[in-house]
Amino acid sequence: MALKPEDVGTRAAETTTAVNSIVGFRRSEVVKSLGLLAGYAAKQPRPFAKHLKNYAGELLEIAKGSSELTPDRRDRRFKDETWAKNPIYKRGLQSWLAMRKELNGWIADSGMHPADQARAQFVTDLIADTLAPTNTLLGNPAAMKRIYETGGKSLVQGIKNAYDDLRNNGGMPSQVDGRPFKVGENLATSKGAVVYKSEMLEIIQYAPQTDQVYKFPIMIIPPQINKFYANDLSPDKSIVRFLTKCGYQVFAVSWRNPTRQHAHWGLENYVQALIDGTDAIKSISKSPRINITGACSGGITMALLLSELAARGDNRVNCFTMMVSVLDAKKTDSDVGLFVTDAAIEAARRQSRKKGILEGEQLARAFAWMRPNDLIWNYVVNNYLLGESPPPFDVLYWNNDTTNLPAQLHSDYLDIYTDKRFRKDSYVEFMGHPVGLEAVTQDCLMVAGVTDHITPWKACYRNAALFGGEVEFILSNSGHLQSLLNPPGNPKAQYFTNPKLVDDPDEWVAKAKSTEASWWLRWNEWLSERSGEMKNAPKSLGTKAYPPTAQAPGEYVFT
Repeated sequence: MALKPEDVGTRAAETTTAVNSIVGFRRSEVVKSLGLLAGYAAKQPRPFAKHLKNYAGELLEIAKGSSELTPDRRDRRFKDETWAKNPIYKRGLQSWLAMRKELNGWIADSGMHPADQARAQFVTDLIADTLAPTNTLLGNPAAMKRIYETGGKSLVQGIKNAYDDLRNNGGMPSQVDGRPFKVGENLATSKGAVVYKSEMLEIIQYAPQTDQVYKFPIMIIPPQINKFYANDLSPDKSIVRFLTKCGYQVFAVSWRNPTRQHAHWGLENYVQALIDGTDAIKSISKSPRINITGACSGGITMALLLSELAARGDNRVNCFTMMVSVLDAKKTDSDVGLFVTDAAIEAARRQSRKKGILEGEQLARAFAWMRPNDLIWNYVVNNYLLGESPPPFDVLYWNNDTTNLPAQLHSDYLDIYTDKRFRKDSYVEFMGHPVGLEAVTQDCLMVAGVTDHITPWKACYRNAALFGGEVEFILSNSGHLQSLLNPPGNPKAQYFTNPKLVDDPDEWVAKAKSTEASWWLRWNEWLSERSGEMKNAPKSLGTKAYPPTAQAPGEYVFT
């Protein structure tokens, strides 16, 4: 049984690109880990010999047809009944399972340092998944059936798809059929206009959908990676539309996609651009205070903005929402962290300085190899072996609409890995003031995703202890972007809350209340209490000082 197109897209959509992969996935780190394995095999030969013997014994049982090895029920690669009924395919699968089992057993018994063991496990999983029988034409029964059913047409189409990717996609399998999508026509269609523009950003004011609006407007700060319209992806899952329907004055930042000439743009420049932008929003909305929200790397930028405003004694921000963002990253948080070494950081810094930018396509490619089953082999099977086109999926279209990072911004994000500037016991100057989130005393709502592999929820939970104000933490189901695009009416929507923010996240979630609904509804309750009184909605966008120019979604989104 082959994967359905919607399943292919759904699996990939759970692992969208984020700032955590800015260090990159260096081939030398894989080679180093392999050398580490060889060294442990030489120093500790007994565990290696034990599992090699076990592997040989299991191969004998497989040959006799008496092996009981079966794949995990959740592994959708082996759902086709041929794997259980055909003796050739069954033996091939069991041989692969035996290899994987004994590799894992050897690593567990090797006596490696925990950090080395984690790296070794990741690399052996990477190799084992590459060697999975489903990734080959002859080894994949669904692909062989498709060739028979189509009279060989699927094979021809698969070859065409592979050739097209070699020519046009850097040799990586395409993740999405982008033909049905066009930004401004069926994506990012909420009505609005650019009311402020600088060299670095545009600010879009969205048309109100209610007669009355809250006094305090809300500004959306997106990540510098990928484009802002994830917040207005499609009408049925648009954060912008939800907020405007609830009576909020919504402004969104759209970052310019930088080129080599913008290599000097760093975090200080981005924060200053936000300060200038909030001046415009205050003037347009005639409100002395605004609310802000930031996601992923936009949340990191927002945290530095809040720290700088606190240092200046500037109270323009009334409350803030932080989504799927990690401020105090640890190497143990995710697979990416396993390879964040000083050498890897400096190599990544040198590479972007040489080019002037960190290219979005390079960033996406590096991250894909951190989640190869979902972002590579998933599509090798679908596109090449089955001869199918990748599915049209709005989330994946957005994810592939990549942006660059200026070299200085890239370097600044790398510094955050090492200087731990957001910790209370650190001292790092930023824009002439020490970074200090304990001085940020505004109310905060934090959101994380249960199955987020990019910004793991327990790492997001640590943020709560960094700020000086009242924090409410919400744990949404699903992964990185999907946990955010979780609108009312989604039958799978669920979130967890617990007002008692204890130190241990496991203890927090064990006592958390589960709500079968979209967390957007709770956000609206929280935000409405912190947005001031209601007033008449503006009859037009912008002002004389800030006249509307381009219609939403603006011009920078197309750069």
